[in-house]
Amino acid sequence: MNNYTLQDVERLIGLSRGVVQGFIDAGFVAPARGPRNELFFSFQDLIVLRTAQGLTAVKIPTRKVKQSLARLRAELPQTLPLSGVHISALGTRIVVRQGASQWQADSGQYLLDFDVASSHGEVAFLKKSATASDRAEHWFDRGRELEASEPNAAERAYREAIARDPQFLAAYVNLGCLLQARGLADDAERIYRDAIAQMPDEPLLFFNIGIALEDLGRPAEAIGAYERVIDLDPEFADAHYNLSKMYEVRGHEQEAFRHLSNYRRLQGN
Repeated sequence: MNNYTLQDVERLIGLSRGVVQGFIDAGFVAPARGPRNELFFSFQDLIVLRTAQGLTAVKIPTRKVKQSLARLRAELPQTLPLSGVHISALGTRIVVRQGASQWQADSGQYLLDFDVASSHGEVAFLKKSATASDRAEHWFDRGRELEASEPNAAERAYREAIARDPQFLAAYVNLGCLLQARGLADDAERIYRDAIAQMPDEPLLFFNIGIALEDLGRPAEAIGAYERVIDLDPEFADAHYNLSKMYEVRGHEQEAFRHLSNYRRLQGN
């Protein structure tokens, strides 16, 4: 069912309207239209959009994310469910996995899940060892697989990923967003605070906790969180946008205008 508005997407995922519209224009999500031409997104759309957010969180440029996902969408069979595709960042590359296959999204080049080593002048393929990070990645992928159908199991999987790698940023982000989508903003706040204890200089965590604090009706704390985002990353456009809205509601017109101007500048408007 298409139960989420564009405002819900902004609040729950933290993507700006411009970025969301870019993914719509690329054809990667196709929200329904209401009687007043307003947009309505499904829970599956939220999962797809949060995948894009996860890629930008690890510093993959937004343009490259959009281009890669658009190419991916164009090349996939029409009947393939997007929940069966797993997208992640490998360095600066966007890697797609479907079943046992994986390929680079922007080039279409297939990749092998092996390391390469030289042995007496010949190339040998070595199966990767299951490090703690690999096992955490396994549970993270499992969580993404289960989000649409079994959110409780997805929550457990994300928590397992975090237990195995306490600095797994994407696992904290996905778990927090999952909890917020289920109306559990207080639980999401605790998750983000745990993450901040591990990664105190990560602006995305302060941005997401700001959203959770808004949901909990604690606007002053939310403003403090968004201001911390900008301290860490002055070009975090969505933090400026959220601050402009919050200051406008509180009657601080000068601050609202300043942050809205910064948002527009960063978005190229």
